[in-house]
Amino acid sequence: MKTTVDISDDLALDAKEIAAAENTTLRALIESGLRAVIRAREERSAFRLRDASFRGEGLQPGFRDADWEKLRAAIYDDVGQ
Repeated sequence: MKTTVDISDDLALDAKEIAAAENTTLRALIESGLRAVIRAREERSAFRLRDASFRGEGLQPGFRDADWEKLRAAIYDDVGQ
């Protein structure tokens, strides 16, 4: 597909220098960069945190609707005593 992309002069010059040094085309360099960015984003979005709940029961009943202040107080209740 043919398309037009507007990039800064500095970036275009740097890209042309790299392409020439690597004996490739500007097109190949741009395609390679876009593929790398797309692949990195796909890998990042593919991460799923595993279910680490204990037997799937969640928090104890007294903490299920608790705000952060109550949770923190319970965590640090014995600290410094």
